[in-house]
Amino acid sequence: MYMGNSTGDRSSTPLHSVSVAGAVISDDGRFLAIRRADNGRWELPGGVLELAETPEAGACREVLEETGVHVEVDQLTGVYKNTAQGIIALVFRCKPSGGAERPSAESTSVAWLTPDEVTERMSEAYAIRLLDALDPNTPHVRSHDGQRLTPTR
Repeated sequence: MYMGNSTGDRSSTPLHSVSVAGAVISDDGRFLAIRRADNGRWELPGGVLELAETPEAGACREVLEETGVHVEVDQLTGVYKNTAQGIIALVFRCKPSGGAERPSAESTSVAWLTPDEVTERMSEAYAIRLLDALDPNTPHVRSHDGQRLTPTR
């Protein structure tokens, strides 16, 4: 239900973008990660959810497009809000089901990282998404400013 101003003007209603990502975990406990072509940062594969697709299908599509790896979605492991950009990210734990790792127009490198390598290479706001996928008490709900987590109430 819309709870905006009394004139019915929705121009002051905050707009958010929804993205999806795959926390892809191999049998040996490594995470699939990409080095982004636009900023050189290591992140999990993901992107904007398209209007006509389910979140799970979007996560599978994004992982395939950015890494060449086919995945099967296991479960939602986290919801993350970038407060600086108004992006809500849905992260799904996935298992690889085929394909071969390769970079794309959006990624200069694709690698399978250990949890320690994830912590070393990724900003806190992105590393936590992969580490949360290991926690059986999911999903987690967190906010961040693009780099650092913001305290919860």
